[in-house]
Amino acid sequence: MRWSSVLIAACCGVAAAHGDHSLPNVVGRRKLPAELKFRRPHVQRTAAAAAAAAARVPVEDNGPLDKRQVGGKDGRCGSRTKLGKVPYGGLGIYDCTNEGDIALTFDDGPYEYTGDLLDKLAAYGAKATFFITGNNIGKGMINDPDLPWAGFIKRMTEEGHQVASHTWSHQNASQLTTAQLQAQMVYNEIALNDILGFFPTYMRPPFSICEKACQTILAALGYHIIYFDLDTEGYLHDDPTEIQTSKDIWDDAMANANSDTDSFLQIEHDIHYQTVYNLTDYILTSLFQNGFRSVTVGECLGDPLANWYRAGSGKIPTVSAVVARAEADVSPTLGSGPVATTSPASTGDIITTTGECGNGITCQGSRFGNCCSQYGWCGSSADHCSLGCQSDWGTCPTPPSLDGSCGNGITCLGSTFGDCCSQNGWCGSTADYCGDGCNIAWGTCAAAKPPTPTTTSVQPSATVGLRPAYGTCNEGDEEDYE
Repeated sequence: MRWSSVLIAACCGVAAAHGDHSLPNVVGRRKLPAELKFRRPHVQRTAAAAAAAAARVPVEDNGPLDKRQVGGKDGRCGSRTKLGKVPYGGLGIYDCTNEGDIALTFDDGPYEYTGDLLDKLAAYGAKATFFITGNNIGKGMINDPDLPWAGFIKRMTEEGHQVASHTWSHQNASQLTTAQLQAQMVYNEIALNDILGFFPTYMRPPFSICEKACQTILAALGYHIIYFDLDTEGYLHDDPTEIQTSKDIWDDAMANANSDTDSFLQIEHDIHYQTVYNLTDYILTSLFQNGFRSVTVGECLGDPLANWYRAGSGKIPTVSAVVARAEADVSPTLGSGPVATTSPASTGDIITTTGECGNGITCQGSRFGNCCSQYGWCGSSADHCSLGCQSDWGTCPTPPSLDGSCGNGITCLGSTFGDCCSQNGWCGSTADYCGDGCNIAWGTCAAAKPPTPTTTSVQPSATVGLRPAYGTCNEGDEEDYE
């Protein structure tokens, strides 16, 4: 493994988004080489693979915004107060600070698969961060009322996920002028404010490239720059015959991880079919079985919810509003995450402070794990969450199949037979199990071949258009954006 690229990235603020071939899948400025020994040596990114990955996430230039986009509050001249201890701008953040946390992040969406992804996260009781791109891969503008994207974004914040920026049209910041990069951020701010009434303070640069000039601009705009320290390369393996490579990368990370001492800031992309319908279930099942918590980036950095956003035409969300929404959700039928039918507050149960459970003391919401074992101790391992798990005092997830059958309270997820439950009630991983008739309630379902997107992508020059008059404050004046 060559570490010269990591040193260069640390000095110049450049990281390979969809990856420099010499960078490991697990890279963080606070992790030593010895801590990265579980990295699979044969899964090194080649230059050709890196180029192929970039080609799968095409940039596009969409010209001036229309009145629907420019309407509403333009925050360019509003307050850019910097709150909290998380750094703004600079070299960026590569890893979490809270042990036991895994911050799942999804780039480039929303897309046609994002609604199903939100369903999966809800089923597992998992939280994630979505780095939103405003108008990419031919999907249209995120705040177009005739498209489903705004609804997905609203749902993200309502269900306790974090919304962050991935720029307007996914262009390489190193190829943009100052005005163009500012426009990439401001366009997304206006669109997100149009949808939510507020916009984020967290962002991830496209291709994870943000050199010194980019760092300075984003610091002035009041953004935290977020990278990652775990990449399963799902965007390179978006095929049923290849996605196992991404699972192997994840397994290598978990094999040497300890939820008492380790944490991860992980990157995925919700525009890829196999990532959403295959890899996500695998990751979430493993995450909870290994005793980790699935949280947002803000949570894994210890940053209060109030610091994740800036108010626009409305108010930023509060913790109480998010909790109230979460407690109103119905408990799902699949998954291994910390989801309870009722909250401790509603039942009168007391959340344990010692790790013990039972007799009015619940594990749900505790730092020890959400499952109460048959012996009265909280945790999130298979020993706590499987045979003998006490559902009265915590979460007891659906057990994996031991004999290959599925249904009636038995899931294929986590079994040795395959993650898909066929229409005949048997676990497997081929198209016969994962295709037509597959039962999503007792496993994952992934068609043998992804559907063909109905939209097309274009890849024009990154320097065409995008000529906002940054520095003026004429609210609602669309000429500033032409």
